[in-house]
Formats: sequence, structure tokens, C-alpha cells
Amino acid sequence: MTGQQDDFSHLDRAGRAMANIARSPRVTANVVVGACILLAWLLLAAMAIRSAEGRIAGVNAPGDALLRNLPRLPLPDFLERFFALCLSPTPLDGSLGLKASALVLMWFLMAIATMLPSAAPMIRTYCEIADTARIKGEPVVHPLVLVAGYLSVWLAASMMFAALTLAIHASASSNGLLDPVIGIAGALALLIAGLYQFSGLKEACLKKCRNPFSILFANWSARPVRVFRLGVAQGLWCLGCCWALMLVMFAVGVMNVFWMALIGLFTLIEKQTATRVPTRLAGAILLVWAAALLVVSR
Repeated sequence: MTGQQDDFSHLDRAGRAMANIARSPRVTANVVVGACILLAWLLLAAMAIRSAEGRIAGVNAPGDALLRNLPRLPLPDFLERFFALCLSPTPLDGSLGLKASALVLMWFLMAIATMLPSAAPMIRTYCEIADTARIKGEPVVHPLVLVAGYLSVWLAASMMFAALTLAIHASASSNGLLDPVIGIAGALALLIAGLYQFSGLKEACLKKCRNPFSILFANWSARPVRVFRLGVAQGLWCLGCCWALMLVMFAVGVMNVFWMALIGLFTLIEKQTATRVPTRLAGAILLVWAAALLVVSR
């Protein structure tokens, strides 16, 4: 991409609009990222409705009553199969590999829905630098290459969370695969998440996420491979910030969309706030919650 201005006057209004969108990296990135986030939330919401409908009578997660009253939209067979593989407490006729793949995709959708919005400052900063370089006539790598590098980290993390989901289910009772883990296991997840909020590594990763300009500017490149690696590096900092918070989903139920939204909103606030108050406050709440769960479970 360069700063050359093309002439689209021969096109009709719709054609000029599409041409301008295709020429603008910022607009394309915003449209694609926004569509991915929206699609991820829609799929997760549909899956949460199926989970609420299939839950055993008398076992309710927060928001189940609301979810059961929402309209059940007809879905393609492959989505129904995907939901069944994720939500069924026992393997269906599909292999373990198929079930694991479905869980990886489910966790990846959760990462897109909850973590990609908090990466907006990084994407916006890259687009601003890219626009400046493009105006000067310098070659620019499309921002979606950076986003791809960022998401590749969360794809790898999704594999680990999926493996943890299967491991917990293998050693647990016959409850649903994505139901909340109870007792010591749930308290341990909350304890780890709470303690990590006070760690130096958490603070170091958070500082990197809050100041993307210096990193992007210092490592600017016109080579796609280096920009992809830059996205990977930013993804690792983000994972360092948020991996422990994702463990909370095991304590509340992996398909609890209300907690997904809360975690997504918190990470967005946490990365935009200069003080450590939100981080410390969340850590204290998680530790108290872990202690209370231990007392109740004894």
C-alpha cells in the first residue's frame, strides 16, 4: 500500500464507497474486527441459550431464566453439531479429537468476544502510524496482519483452555462439561486469579498493553512477517494480563455470557485506566470469593 491517490470518479456511488473502503486500511480493519466481535458474541449467546435449555432441572446458572425466555432461532445443522459437541457432558458419536477441536473453537470465540475489544487501542494506534506513513508514500503492512498475529496467541491459549476443560471434566462428576466446577477446584481457580492481580508480572504486562504507541513505533516495519510477530508480541502481553481472569469462567460456568461480558468490560477498563485500583479491587473480590467458596464447600 502506498500514498498514491486513485481516481474512482468513473464508478457509481456504491462502487466509489467500496473502493474507498478497500483502499483505507483503517476502515477495513475496523469493519473486519467489529464483524468478528459481533459474530463471536452472537454465536456465544446462541450457545448459552442452548446450554440454559439443556441444564438439569433445579440447577440454574445466573441468567438462565432470561436465556430460556429468549427466542430460539433456527440454526444450520453444523452449528447445532458444534454446540452439541461443546455442551454435551459425554462424548457423542464424534471422536475426542472432534470434541477437542470444538472446545478450542469455543474458547477462541470467547477470546475474540472478550479480549479483542480491549485490543482496540493497539489497532487504532497502528492505523494512525500506518496512515502517516501511507501519506508520505511509504509502504505499509495492512493492520489485519497485526490483528492476525494478536489472535494467533489467543488461539494457542484456547488450545490450552480446551485441554484444561477436558481434564477437569475427566476427573469430575457427571455434570455438564461446561457447568461450574465446584468446591476446591472452583476456589482454586478464583484464588489463582485473585493472587495474580497483585503480581508484578501482571503489572508489567498491563503497562505494555496500556502504551502500545512506543512499542509499535520502535518496532515499525514494512515487512508482513515482522508486523505479524509484533502482533504476536502484543498478544503475549495481553495474555499475560488476562489469562488468570479467564480461569474465573471455570468457577461460574464456561458458557455464562454474563460473566463473559463482565470480564470483557473489566479488561477494557483495566487497560484504559492509569491507576492500579481496578486491578487490586478485582483481586480482593476474587480472593474473598475464593475464601467464601472454600468455607461453603467444607
